[in-house]
Amino acid sequence: MYCSYSFLSHLLECYLATMFSKITSGVLSISSPPWRQKPPLPQCPIFASKCPSTPSLCSVFWSLRNPRNLVCKAKDASMAEESFGEGLFDAKLTKTKDFTVPRRKAVALMFSSVMLLQLGSQNITLAQPSLVFREYVDTFDGYTFKYPQNWIQVRGAGADIFFRDPFVLDENISVELSSPSSSKYKSVEDLGPPQIAGEKVLKQYLTEFMSTRLGVRRESNILTTSSRVADDGKMYYEVEVNIKSYANNNELAVMPQERIARLEWDRRYLSVLGVENNRLYELRLQTPENVFQEEEDDLRQIMDSFRVIKALD
Repeated sequence: MYCSYSFLSHLLECYLATMFSKITSGVLSISSPPWRQKPPLPQCPIFASKCPSTPSLCSVFWSLRNPRNLVCKAKDASMAEESFGEGLFDAKLTKTKDFTVPRRKAVALMFSSVMLLQLGSQNITLAQPSLVFREYVDTFDGYTFKYPQNWIQVRGAGADIFFRDPFVLDENISVELSSPSSSKYKSVEDLGPPQIAGEKVLKQYLTEFMSTRLGVRRESNILTTSSRVADDGKMYYEVEVNIKSYANNNELAVMPQERIARLEWDRRYLSVLGVENNRLYELRLQTPENVFQEEEDDLRQIMDSFRVIKALD
């Protein structure tokens, strides 16, 4: 069946007239095609219930995908004024007003909002957690002390026992023992007063750190020496020394001004001396000087935990 041109023209006129009547009466509205429309900004359930004009986290994420600034609409002037405070919005504002939030401020708002929500919902403590210790007991040689549980034991280091910090390689703890056949100590006071014992400890450190390299220079200083009686009734000496090592960057240079000394390391050494089983026991703590300021309390706990006990035969 073939339709005439006049019939098709009449049918098109009827269709256009019907659509025009629907548009004018408000039944049908004209909008852009779906593929040209921007998807609406998602509403965040956290802020949507409080203030529609507050930039939500969802809208912030959406704005980061576009190079333009984030646009936030205040739908109601009274609600916006109640949320943000008086004087920030014009009281005569009754229509929708646009204001822009730069992307940098939007990002800052996003992270600050997340932190405030976490701090408000949970009782978060920002203090650094206390260090957890383990107890090391050597019943064969006769001593015990506490050490950080994350420190690792190093075998073959020359000491009777050796633990090292896995992150700060210059921080370690060890125990040295005198030979039972060559020493017959009855008390730590056999070393003399704490000051004399401190000089002997420093001399021993410098002997062990003696270097054959050219241009190496060591500076040492005894910081404190003291004695204490622990809860086991025994006397203990405590010695603290500081040793700095310097080396020339060009030790073979002829002119003195070409040999510039630089600091290699700066360390604090803490020693605790005790006597038991006719032997001298020394607990040694080594730490960089800058780390000591942060971990002094923990290192003091290790020193106070050192005890000498009767060895098993």
